[in-house]
Amino acid sequence: MGNPKYQVDGDPRTSGPGFGITLHKDQLDLPRRWVTPRTIFVNSMSDLFHPAVPDSFIADVFAVISDTPRHTYQVLTKRSKRLAALGETLGWPENLWMGVSVESARYTFRIGDLRQTPAATKFLSIEPLIGPVGELDLDGIQWVIVGGESGHGARPVEYEWIVEVRDQCVADGVPFFFKQWGGRTPKSGGRELDGRHWDEMPGSLVS
Repeated sequence: MGNPKYQVDGDPRTSGPGFGITLHKDQLDLPRRWVTPRTIFVNSMSDLFHPAVPDSFIADVFAVISDTPRHTYQVLTKRSKRLAALGETLGWPENLWMGVSVESARYTFRIGDLRQTPAATKFLSIEPLIGPVGELDLDGIQWVIVGGESGHGARPVEYEWIVEVRDQCVADGVPFFFKQWGGRTPKSGGRELDGRHWDEMPGSLVS
Protein backbone atom coordinates (compact mmCIF):
# COMPACT_ATOMS: atom_id res chain seq x y z
CA MET A 1 0.00 0.00 0.00
CA GLY A 2 1.25 3.49 -0.74
CA ASN A 3 0.32 7.09 -1.33
CA PRO A 4 2.17 8.39 -4.39
CA LYS A 5 1.63 11.96 -3.29
CA TYR A 6 4.37 11.54 -0.72
CA GLN A 7 6.64 8.87 -2.16
CA VAL A 8 9.32 9.76 -4.71
CA ASP A 9 11.82 6.95 -4.20
CA GLY A 10 11.97 5.77 -7.80
CA ASP A 11 9.92 2.66 -7.15
CA PRO A 12 7.13 2.55 -9.78
CA ARG A 13 4.73 1.30 -7.11
CA THR A 14 5.21 4.37 -4.94
CA SER A 15 6.41 7.18 -7.21
CA GLY A 16 4.83 9.62 -9.60
CA PRO A 17 1.95 12.09 -9.49
CA GLY A 18 -1.33 11.33 -7.85
CA PHE A 19 -3.18 11.54 -4.57
CA GLY A 20 -4.97 8.22 -4.29
CA ILE A 21 -4.41 5.17 -2.16
CA THR A 22 -2.77 2.25 -3.96
CA LEU A 23 -2.92 -1.29 -2.56
CA HIS A 24 0.15 -3.42 -3.21
CA LYS A 25 -1.19 -6.87 -2.43
CA ASP A 26 1.88 -8.47 -4.00
CA GLN A 27 3.95 -7.11 -1.10
CA LEU A 28 1.95 -8.75 1.67
CA ASP A 29 3.98 -11.97 1.60
CA LEU A 30 7.35 -10.23 1.98
CA PRO A 31 7.53 -10.55 5.79
CA ARG A 32 6.97 -14.29 5.48
CA ARG A 33 10.18 -14.52 3.47
CA TRP A 34 12.28 -12.60 5.98
CA VAL A 35 13.85 -15.15 8.30
CA THR A 36 15.71 -12.77 10.60
CA PRO A 37 13.40 -10.95 13.05
CA ARG A 38 12.72 -7.33 12.16
CA THR A 39 10.83 -4.35 13.48
CA ILE A 40 8.46 -3.30 10.69
CA PHE A 41 6.71 0.05 10.57
CA VAL A 42 3.60 -0.69 8.52
CA ASN A 43 2.65 1.92 5.91
CA SER A 44 5.19 4.51 6.95
CA MET A 45 4.02 6.81 4.14
CA SER A 46 0.27 6.35 4.49
CA ASP A 47 -2.46 5.16 6.87
CA LEU A 48 -3.72 1.58 7.03
CA PHE A 49 -7.08 2.81 8.37
CA HIS A 50 -7.64 5.39 5.62
CA PRO A 51 -11.28 5.26 4.40
CA ALA A 52 -10.12 4.10 0.95
CA VAL A 53 -8.53 0.93 2.35
CA PRO A 54 -11.02 -1.98 2.32
CA ASP A 55 -11.73 -3.82 5.57
CA SER A 56 -10.60 -7.02 3.86
CA PHE A 57 -7.16 -5.58 3.11
CA ILE A 58 -6.70 -4.49 6.72
CA ALA A 59 -7.64 -8.02 7.80
CA ASP A 60 -5.09 -9.44 5.34
CA VAL A 61 -2.35 -7.25 6.85
CA PHE A 62 -3.28 -8.38 10.35
CA ALA A 63 -3.19 -12.01 9.17
CA VAL A 64 0.38 -11.59 7.90
CA ILE A 65 1.36 -10.08 11.24
CA SER A 66 -0.17 -13.03 13.05
CA ASP A 67 1.58 -15.52 10.76
CA THR A 68 5.03 -13.98 11.39
CA PRO A 69 5.45 -13.73 15.18
CA ARG A 70 9.23 -13.42 14.81
CA HIS A 71 8.75 -9.83 13.63
CA THR A 72 7.49 -6.84 15.60
CA TYR A 73 5.03 -4.62 13.73
CA GLN A 74 4.19 -1.00 14.49
CA VAL A 75 0.99 0.45 13.02
CA LEU A 76 0.18 4.15 13.44
CA THR A 77 -3.07 5.86 12.46
CA LYS A 78 -4.87 9.17 12.63
CA ARG A 79 -8.16 7.45 11.77
CA SER A 80 -8.86 6.39 15.33
CA LYS A 81 -12.64 6.25 14.91
CA ARG A 82 -12.33 3.61 12.23
CA LEU A 83 -9.70 1.81 14.28
CA ALA A 84 -12.10 1.58 17.22
CA ALA A 85 -14.99 0.50 14.98
CA LEU A 86 -12.98 -2.34 13.44
CA GLY A 87 -11.14 -3.29 16.61
CA GLU A 88 -13.29 -6.22 17.68
CA THR A 89 -13.43 -7.66 14.15
CA LEU A 90 -9.67 -8.08 13.79
CA GLY A 91 -7.27 -10.60 15.26
CA TRP A 92 -4.75 -8.90 17.53
CA PRO A 93 -1.44 -10.81 17.70
CA GLU A 94 0.99 -10.04 20.50
CA ASN A 95 3.65 -8.82 18.03
CA LEU A 96 1.48 -5.92 16.84
CA TRP A 97 2.04 -2.52 18.43
CA MET A 98 -0.89 -0.19 17.69
CA GLY A 99 -0.55 3.58 17.94
CA VAL A 100 -2.39 6.82 17.28
CA SER A 101 -1.08 10.27 16.43
CA VAL A 102 -1.72 13.02 18.98
CA GLU A 103 -0.26 16.28 17.66
CA SER A 104 -1.96 18.60 20.18
CA ALA A 105 -4.76 18.72 22.76
CA ARG A 106 -7.26 18.79 19.89
CA TYR A 107 -6.50 15.14 19.11
CA THR A 108 -6.36 13.55 22.55
CA PHE A 109 -9.73 11.90 21.83
CA ARG A 110 -7.78 9.39 19.74
CA ILE A 111 -6.30 7.93 22.93
CA GLY A 112 -9.74 6.77 24.08
CA ASP A 113 -10.38 5.21 20.67
CA LEU A 114 -7.07 3.36 20.85
CA ARG A 115 -7.90 2.09 24.33
CA GLN A 116 -11.00 0.37 22.93
CA THR A 117 -8.83 -2.00 20.88
CA PRO A 118 -7.49 -5.32 22.21
CA ALA A 119 -3.93 -4.43 21.15
CA ALA A 120 -1.37 -5.84 23.58
CA THR A 121 0.93 -2.85 23.08
CA LYS A 122 -0.67 0.56 22.63
CA PHE A 123 1.41 3.65 21.94
CA LEU A 124 1.05 7.37 21.31
CA SER A 125 3.00 9.22 18.65
CA ILE A 126 2.98 12.82 19.85
CA GLU A 127 4.82 13.92 16.74
CA PRO A 128 4.96 16.42 15.31
CA LEU A 129 4.08 18.12 18.57
CA ILE A 130 2.52 21.41 17.41
CA GLY A 131 0.84 22.51 20.62
CA PRO A 132 0.44 21.56 24.29
CA VAL A 133 -1.49 18.34 24.88
CA GLY A 134 -2.45 19.01 28.48
CA GLU A 135 -3.25 16.25 30.94
CA LEU A 136 -3.22 12.81 29.31
CA ASP A 137 -5.02 9.65 30.37
CA LEU A 138 -2.23 7.11 29.99
CA ASP A 139 -4.14 4.19 31.46
CA GLY A 140 -3.47 1.16 29.29
CA ILE A 141 -0.80 2.95 27.23
CA GLN A 142 2.57 1.18 26.99
CA TRP A 143 4.69 3.75 25.14
CA VAL A 144 4.81 7.45 24.28
CA ILE A 145 6.92 9.01 21.52
CA VAL A 146 7.42 12.78 21.29
CA GLY A 147 9.11 14.80 18.57
CA GLY A 148 9.19 18.22 17.00
CA GLU A 149 8.29 18.93 13.39
CA SER A 150 10.97 18.91 10.69
CA GLY A 151 11.21 20.03 7.08
CA HIS A 152 10.56 23.26 5.20
CA GLY A 153 8.38 25.57 7.27
CA ALA A 154 8.57 23.36 10.36
CA ARG A 155 6.66 24.81 13.30
CA PRO A 156 8.83 25.14 16.42
CA VAL A 157 8.16 22.97 19.43
CA GLU A 158 8.24 24.42 22.94
CA TYR A 159 10.30 22.88 25.74
CA GLU A 160 7.35 23.15 28.13
CA TRP A 161 5.12 21.06 25.82
CA ILE A 162 7.66 18.26 25.77
CA VAL A 163 8.44 18.11 29.48
CA GLU A 164 4.71 18.24 30.27
CA VAL A 165 4.37 14.90 28.45
CA ARG A 166 7.66 13.53 29.78
CA ASP A 167 6.78 14.26 33.37
CA GLN A 168 3.37 12.57 33.04
CA CYS A 169 5.03 9.49 31.58
CA VAL A 170 7.57 9.35 34.40
CA ALA A 171 4.84 9.76 37.01
CA ASP A 172 2.72 6.99 35.46
CA GLY A 173 5.61 4.63 34.70
CA VAL A 174 5.07 4.78 30.93
CA PRO A 175 8.20 4.45 28.73
CA PHE A 176 9.04 7.78 27.09
CA PHE A 177 10.96 8.17 23.81
CA PHE A 178 12.09 11.63 22.71
CA LYS A 179 12.75 11.41 18.99
CA GLN A 180 13.88 14.90 17.98
CA TRP A 181 13.62 18.63 18.47
CA GLY A 182 13.10 19.00 14.73
CA GLY A 183 13.81 21.97 12.53
CA ARG A 184 14.93 22.28 8.92
CA THR A 185 16.05 18.64 9.05
CA PRO A 186 15.16 15.90 11.57
CA LYS A 187 18.65 16.15 13.07
CA SER A 188 18.79 19.96 13.21
CA GLY A 189 18.03 20.24 16.92
CA GLY A 190 19.40 16.91 18.07
CA ARG A 191 17.69 14.54 20.51
CA GLU A 192 18.97 15.57 23.92
CA LEU A 193 16.42 16.61 26.53
CA ASP A 194 17.55 17.86 29.93
CA GLY A 195 21.05 16.52 29.42
CA ARG A 196 20.21 13.01 28.25
CA HIS A 197 18.62 10.91 25.54
CA TRP A 198 15.25 9.38 26.33
CA ASP A 199 15.17 6.04 24.53
CA GLU A 200 12.72 4.07 26.65
CA MET A 201 10.75 1.31 24.97
CA PRO A 202 7.85 -0.93 26.03
CA GLY A 203 9.11 -3.36 28.65
CA SER A 204 12.17 -1.22 29.45
CA LEU A 205 10.90 -0.01 32.84
CA VAL A 206 10.82 -2.24 35.90
CA SER A 207 8.21 -1.37 38.49
